[in-house]
Order: sequence, then C-alpha cells, then structure tokens
Amino acid sequence: MKTARARIVFFFQIASLMGIWFLFMGIVFWLANSMKLAIEFHDAPRATLGITVLAMLVFITLAGVLTYVFVGLQLGKKKE
Repeated sequence: MKTARARIVFFFQIASLMGIWFLFMGIVFWLANSMKLAIEFHDAPRATLGITVLAMLVFITLAGVLTYVFVGLQLGKKKE
C-alpha cells in the first residue's frame, strides 16, 4: 500500500509530465499561428519556419526526456 508521501510524489510527477506536454502543445499552436501570420503579412516565412522548427525540437526533446525518466522511474519501482 502506498504511503501518503508516495502518493504526493506520484501526483507531482504526473503533474509535471502533463504540464510539459501541455506546454509543448501550446508552443506548437503558438508557433504554427506565428507561421500563419508571417505568411499572411508577407514577412520572412523562412526565418519563422527555422525558428519554429528549432523551438519545437527543443520542447519535444524536453518532453520526451521527462516522459522517459518518468516511465523509467515507474518501471524501476515495480521491480523492487
């Protein structure tokens, strides 16, 4: 049976995992909107596209690493 402290830690782990994925999805939406506006206002879409791709890669990497660590911690806990 889980202790109260273990439940609290698990809650914060889930909250951080969901938070990073919501942040990633929000940034993807924001950057896609920025790309749409750059094309609409005849701004430099290549520069916007480059920044967009780079930012999305950074945030998907952060979200992936956090997910990998969370899943690894949960699998390691079940083995003990």
